[in-house]
Order: sequence, then C-alpha cells, then structure tokens
Amino acid sequence: MRARMLGMAVSLVLAANAFAAADDVLEEVVVTSTLRKQALVEVPVSITVLDQQQLRDAGQQHFEDVLTSVPNLHWAGGTSRPRYFQLRGIGEREQYEGAPNPSVGFLIDGIDFSGIGMPATLFDVDRIEVLRGPQGMLYGANALAGLIVVRSADPQSEFGFSTEASMGDYNSESLGAVATGPADALDSSWRVGVQRYRSDGFRSDPYLGRDDTNGRDELTARAKWRWQPSETTTVDLTWLHADIDNGYDAWSIDNSRRSLADRPGKDAQKADGGSLRVETSAGSLGSLTMIAALSDSDGEYSFDGDWGNADSWAPFTYDYFYEALSSRRARSFEVRLASPESAGIEWLVGAYTLDLDERIDEISVGEYIDPFTPEYSGSSDDSLASRYDARNVAMFGQIEGAFDERWGWSFGLRAEERDAHYRDNGLQGGDVRETDARETDRMWGGQATVHFDPQQNTRLFATLSRGYKAGGFNLGRAATIQERFEPEYLWSIDVGAKGEWFERRLYADITAFYMKREDMQVATGFQLDPIGDPNSYLFFTDNASGGRNTGLEASVRWHATRQIELGGSLGLLYTRYSGFRPEGEDVSDRDQAHAPEYQLGLNATWRSPLGWMARVDFAAIDDYYFDVPPNNQRADAYSLTHLKAGYESETWAVYLWSRNVFDEDYAVRGFYFGNEPPNFEDKRYIQLGDPRQVGLTVKWSLQ
Repeated sequence: MRARMLGMAVSLVLAANAFAAADDVLEEVVVTSTLRKQALVEVPVSITVLDQQQLRDAGQQHFEDVLTSVPNLHWAGGTSRPRYFQLRGIGEREQYEGAPNPSVGFLIDGIDFSGIGMPATLFDVDRIEVLRGPQGMLYGANALAGLIVVRSADPQSEFGFSTEASMGDYNSESLGAVATGPADALDSSWRVGVQRYRSDGFRSDPYLGRDDTNGRDELTARAKWRWQPSETTTVDLTWLHADIDNGYDAWSIDNSRRSLADRPGKDAQKADGGSLRVETSAGSLGSLTMIAALSDSDGEYSFDGDWGNADSWAPFTYDYFYEALSSRRARSFEVRLASPESAGIEWLVGAYTLDLDERIDEISVGEYIDPFTPEYSGSSDDSLASRYDARNVAMFGQIEGAFDERWGWSFGLRAEERDAHYRDNGLQGGDVRETDARETDRMWGGQATVHFDPQQNTRLFATLSRGYKAGGFNLGRAATIQERFEPEYLWSIDVGAKGEWFERRLYADITAFYMKREDMQVATGFQLDPIGDPNSYLFFTDNASGGRNTGLEASVRWHATRQIELGGSLGLLYTRYSGFRPEGEDVSDRDQAHAPEYQLGLNATWRSPLGWMARVDFAAIDDYYFDVPPNNQRADAYSLTHLKAGYESETWAVYLWSRNVFDEDYAVRGFYFGNEPPNFEDKRYIQLGDPRQVGLTVKWSLQ
C-alpha cells in the first residue's frame, strides 16, 4: 500500500511534462518563519505552507478541516477540537494530570497556545506554516517534533470590509465580518475581525431528548494595529479573544454517535492573548526585533464517566462524573538581533523567557451499587487541586553563508534552562495526596545544514539537528513506581529536494528523514478500579532507552491548465520502540502510538474565466495504534472526500460544500478498559470523527 501511495505522488509530478504549455503560474509562497522572509522553494526545511487561498478552498471553520493537507501531521481526539498533535509520530495524546510539556509547538500570531490550541479557527487567517523536526534556533518557543504557526491577516493601508455567512445541517451556522483601513493621524493601519460559529455537534442523546449535547459554540475576535513611525521602525500590536463553549458528549457504549449520558460534559476555553512586536534598525549591526506576549486562558473539561443513565444501567446504580477547571497564564519576552541583509554571512542571535502558571481543580465523583453482589459496590469522592509554575530562559542563534554561487550552509545552536515547580493536594481513592516537586533541566539543541542549487529555482539540502524536551515527575500513586522521568533528546537527519519547474507552473518537494530518540518519554495510563471508580487511572511516564522514527514527506502543486490546479501530499512513517518492555513484553517490533504509516492527500481545483469554481479533496490515512503497549488496539484505515462548488466575483461569492461526502465512520481516539457493569470487562471504545456535513457559504467584500 505504501509503494502504491508513493507511486501516485511521483506519477503526479512526472505527468506535468505533458502540460508544460499552460499559461498560468503558481503564486509565489513566502515563508515568514525563517531568518528572513524567503520563497518556499528556497527554504532548506521540511515545511508545509497553507496560504490564504488554500485555506479558503480546503477549509471551512477550523484548523481541523485542513489537517490532512499536511504530511505526517496527526492528532488525537478526546476533545471537542484538536489540541494534541503528533508530527512524524511524536506528540502527546492527552493530558489528564501533571505539568504541561508539549512536543509540538503551537503559535497563533506569536502567542503560545501549545497544548491548548482550540482557538485555531480559520476565519481571517492569512497562512499556516508547519515546520517538521526540531525547532528553536529562530524562534523563542522550543519544539521537539515541530512547530505550527498560525498567522492572521495583516492590516491594510486602504479601507476594506468583508462579511461571510454559512449555514448547514446539524443546525450549523456562522457569521463573521472583517474591517481594515488606515488611521492617518498616526500614520498607521488597523484590522478587526469577529466571527461566531454554532452547531449541534453531530450527536444525539435520546435519553435527554437533545441533539446538542456535543454542540459547538465558538466565538473568535481579532484586532491588529500597525504603526510605522519611521522608515526603519514598525510596531505591531495584536489581540486575540476566543470563547470556545463546546459541549463534550462524544462517547457511547456501542461506539455510535448516539449517547445515553444523563450528565453530558463540556470542553470549553476562554482565552485572551496579546502581543507587541517592534522591529527597528540597529544601525550597522542590522535589525532588532522585540516581542512581548501574554495569554490568559480558562478552561473546563468534563464528561459523564459512565456514559449512561439510571434507566440504561438498571438494576445497577452506576453514575460517575469528572470535571477539571483550569487556569493558565503565560508571559513571554523575546529579543532578536539580525545582521544587515547585505552581510556576506547572515546571522541572528536571540534570547527568550517564558513564565507559565497553570492551575487545575479536578473532581471525580460517583457511586456503583450492585444489588446482587453488594460487596462489589463502591463510590468515589476524589478531588485534586494542582499548580504548576515554570520559567524557561533560552539563548539561541543561527548563521548562514555560502561557499559559492550554488553551495550554501547554516548552523544554529540553542541552550535552555527550565525551572519547574509542581504542587498539588487532595483526596484520591480515600487517601490524602500531597505533592511538592521541583526540577531544573539544562538542555541544548542545534542544527547544521548544507544546500546545493543545481539550477535556478531548485534546491537540494541535508540537515542534522538535535532537539530536546524537558523532563518531569510522576504524581500520586505513579510516584511510588518512579518519581521522575528524564529529558528526551532527538537526533534528526533530513535530506530533501524542492523546486519550481516549467516556468513556475509546477512546485514539488520531497524530504526523507531519520530520527533517533534518546531517553524517549513514553506516557500511558492504567485503569485502577473500574468498579469503585471507572475514572480511577494511574498516569505514568517512563523513559524508554530510545526509539526510531523514519519516513518521508512529499507535496506537489501543479497548474495543469489555465483553469485547473492539482495538488497532493504524501507522508510515510515507520516508527519503533527501543529498550521499552512494558509488563516484561518485548515491543521492539511495534509501531508507536498515533503514527499511521501513510497519509495521502489529493486535491483538484477548477476555476473558469466566468467565475465558476469546483474543488475536490481526498485524504487517506492508514491504521494506527491508539496507545502505547500493552494497549494494542488500533484505529482502522479510512479515507475522506470533501467537495466544494460555487461562483466567485470581485465583490461576492457563494459556495455549496460537503465534508465527508460518503459519510465515512472513522475513529479519532480510542481506549481499552472496563466500563460496563457488572463484569467490567475490558473493551475497545472509540470516539468517532464528524459525519457528512452539507452547507452553503456566502461572502461579500468591499475594497
């Protein structure tokens, strides 16, 4: 299957020779998450850039809608919107307790939302850049597996206004508006955008007589102000407000979209964030960039622990509920000094600090009464209040140069110190729990790259990089097994090629990689007492001696004719554990969790000179393991098809669209545990992805 997928991608590239006479060219894609703004074809990194046009064509409401367009990017469900991502098979699947420590960085307009990326709605977003592999030499935020950068549209110097409305089945509706223009008195410009999206959420609960227990209610507001007091100074002020008030009722005993819960949960997040960015001249030293960012986020995550009600479990009494209320405050400051653009050797040095304060209050309550065997009855009244404080201080830098007109090189380093303090107190399983743990990790990473340009608009590159992820501590009962786990380090070798051909009608890239993980952090959970409390889990993180993640990423965009553009992406992934023996079992021949061996994306877009358009997107994802050993349950392979057709003019547009056209059932998260009385036998439970949706979108703009 893997060979067939690779052959399809290669064939798509080679077939372009027959259509070299097409007149249209691809628009230049500029990457902003590098030392300097560069054309995509010049960046010697495995990167995917989804520009504004691609997001409009392929997406509808949220980053979730375009995830399958990015090779080797995956996500784990268990939430109403994706927040736990995996790049090249590396990333978290959940966080029920303990300190936040994401492997994949997530930035929205320079504000760090790593691990809590639910506000990533697509309204008025200009681009999304996904960088694979260790990052940290050019950004303040560190990322072991990669970095996702979301950028909203910038203010314009001329007045503009646009509005957009959508409606679809499941009572889905959205309304948004954007305005931008100059503020002549201050020689500045501004932009403001607001959107609200609501949907019943694709689930029903006949016991409560409701269709909205898993509903979505998402409000996003953005504001930007840009001031240029001089030719060499630019000040950007950004503000983001997100009020995500989603229900969470995604699980059922029969693995359907029909819930029987009597106490459906919520997955809500209210976030405010802002950043101040100043770019100015530093004279002969080059340019100085300073970025101050802050974010405040309050969340609620809750669910019905038994997934049923009094009638469905009769004659047993089985009623459990879990709730976690969180509060996260982050403050960061970054300063970068970059060499003049005319310098023969370009360089950048920077410093970064992050202060993070997160508090979580959890409760798990309920009871189980077995009328036939009362001795197996039980109850819980657990509560836990935890607080996590961390300060990260990092120094980073990179230099770039050229051996000659064709050969170039770059070298970067990053050193970081992380001081963390975790404490909690509460009652779990009838035992008083109190934790007070501190740790300091000092880590370093870096990268070295060489690249070669055999011809204009073609680049070959090879990169050796080292990334890291801080250690942490196990809590509660898990601490009696092992209190601390160590930092993880990652060595990665990337070899790739990218280029534009046929007078920029064809763009293609391919990167092969080999990643060696040292002291690989492996997180898992074990159900302790399904009868006394189905929510009683022991969460434990250990260090395997290592792991291997190898594969390739490829993508292509091709203007086949003046009216047709074709695109594709392919991710291949092979993962293994090393020195990890859960319960004494040798698992060296098993894939890592949430690491499908292939991910394929294909799309075709037609636009006529008369304004009509149509687009089809197809995605295929291989099967994968839900969790680490000894849980060997898998998600089935699946494919999704999305369609869109409409009419576009200079001032208005209308689209009819359908997502998951063939109503495919597919899993986005899975567990294997006991949740059905009286025997509580372990069983595979899955959360299904969204079913088929059909809707209409209308846009109007004034420029």
